[in-house]
Amino acid sequence: MPNMLEGKVAIVTGAGNGIGREIAIMMAGQGAKVIINDVGASLSGEGLDATPAQQTKAIIAQNGGTSEICTDSVATWASAQKIVQSAMDHFGRIDIVVNNAGILRDQIFHRMTPEEWDAVIAVHLSGSFYVSRAAATHYRAQQSGSYVHMSSTSGLIGNFGQANYSAAKLGIVALSKSIALDMARFGVRSNCIAPFAWSRMTGSIPAETPEQKRRVERIMRMTPDKNAPLAVFLASDAAKDVTGQIFSPRMNEIFIYSQSRPIRGIHRGEGWTPEMIEEYALPALKPAFSALERSGDVFCWDPV
Repeated sequence: MPNMLEGKVAIVTGAGNGIGREIAIMMAGQGAKVIINDVGASLSGEGLDATPAQQTKAIIAQNGGTSEICTDSVATWASAQKIVQSAMDHFGRIDIVVNNAGILRDQIFHRMTPEEWDAVIAVHLSGSFYVSRAAATHYRAQQSGSYVHMSSTSGLIGNFGQANYSAAKLGIVALSKSIALDMARFGVRSNCIAPFAWSRMTGSIPAETPEQKRRVERIMRMTPDKNAPLAVFLASDAAKDVTGQIFSPRMNEIFIYSQSRPIRGIHRGEGWTPEMIEEYALPALKPAFSALERSGDVFCWDPV
């Protein structure tokens, strides 16, 4: 059976560790030539170190795959252009973009600083736009291409102390849908993955109370490699009819998410006053309200 990505060229951002590394390794194993993009920063986005990317490249080489390293940042327009250009310079084309790079600056909302907000938005949301937009020119010219963006249940459902991260990750969902709509005419697809895995990005989850400890134990069972098969599939021609969707791999489970749609409405021919909304609309609509839940409340069972 031929490799699913034979002849394709992939960019995987944040490929020096965790989920990004596992995706890069599996994509190379499935025949893709891979650009390993990673600046080698700390979890909070500080410092530069080529070692993580070099380690990923070494693993790919040991497995007989082909890859090159690009250490430019996703967080500016100019550097994102360089990331895509590195694929063109090394391999002559670009077929797959995996927007995985990310940092954390967790903070309870009333203490969050503009710097904490801007740093996270720059890498996750703006970075996904910059790299995707840089590739779009080539995708349009060749009439093909696939995007796989990393979202999060922190954005799709909610979490404490992550207003910056949650906003960026939900923004990525809207970005992906817009790309899917705008570029379908060129044979381009765009999908999101909300991954579950124990990695640097989840290693800061508190584990002090018995409940928190049980949650962390569940997450630690979900290794980063469990997300790679779905990313490979979505990037492949086997997923040619899959676009604009949101998936979650959770150990050996795969979920697809609903997307925002009206679920209940009420009409009043003469219009509304605030008082009438209180008296009539609120009682009618309240049964359809969404609960104030976090990811752990929704995914409350052990991964299987």
